[in-house]
Amino acid sequence: MRKLLGVLAGGAGAVAVVAAFLASGPSSADSDKLEQLKAQGFARVAIANEPPFTAVAADGKVSGAAPDVAREIFKRLGVPEIVASISEYGAMIPGLQARRHDVVTAGLFMKPERCAAVAYSEPVLCDAEAFLLKKGNPKGFKSYADIAKDPSATIGAPGGGTEEKLALNAGVPRERVIVVPDGQSGLKMVQDGRIDVYSLPVLSINDLVKKASDPNLEVVAPVVGAPVYCDGAAFRKGDEALRDAFDVELAKLKESGEFAKIIEPYGFSAAAAMSTTREKLCAAQ
Repeated sequence: MRKLLGVLAGGAGAVAVVAAFLASGPSSADSDKLEQLKAQGFARVAIANEPPFTAVAADGKVSGAAPDVAREIFKRLGVPEIVASISEYGAMIPGLQARRHDVVTAGLFMKPERCAAVAYSEPVLCDAEAFLLKKGNPKGFKSYADIAKDPSATIGAPGGGTEEKLALNAGVPRERVIVVPDGQSGLKMVQDGRIDVYSLPVLSINDLVKKASDPNLEVVAPVVGAPVYCDGAAFRKGDEALRDAFDVELAKLKESGEFAKIIEPYGFSAAAAMSTTREKLCAAQ
């Protein structure tokens, strides 16, 4: 069973994580979802452990740009707490559809197929793709296609994530795309020579490298040919009323400048998120 973590909102910055419990049953009327969350006093949020999008510290504190934005918006909506559970990317949408989560706030980039499965908010966090490799980039990898062309090359990526799909679509065989559970594991696999490349968004890779302080590592960014993506808070289809209420507060947050104050210390650009829309991102091929 996936470990569940309760995130108590309130107070600036990271907040304490306590043991939480599994989902309550579905509400009798999806249009009353916000009222249900107000009554129970918390929203169940799916996150990854991928700084700076989301992060769980050794002492159990949850932070990161995505949950910080969600925490503030739910507070404004009258929901004082969020309860966060760590999930692999590939399990987030199924968990949302099965009502194990109320929302996904985890750097789940908008793609047409995802937009068909969930109700996204307007854009929150935007980023490009990066490679983590040994110093000197000995095989000269600059794109996913470069990895596909090398019959011995292996690449690590989060299971069900954007990077895994980009590698497969570029022609990297399934057996050479290694599913990696988290950033620290990917870093260690590159250091140990078990994979040639580990791929994550630029900000996530940079965060790993900064913390590792390993002079034998190198970052290639942005990955040639890979698009720039934006995420949004992902809600279950049928919870559009909750999504719309979230969007109203998100727009106010952006207009007031508070949005930039939350996400820019993590390295994200508020202007990038405000320069595009859910409609454009969901239509992108």
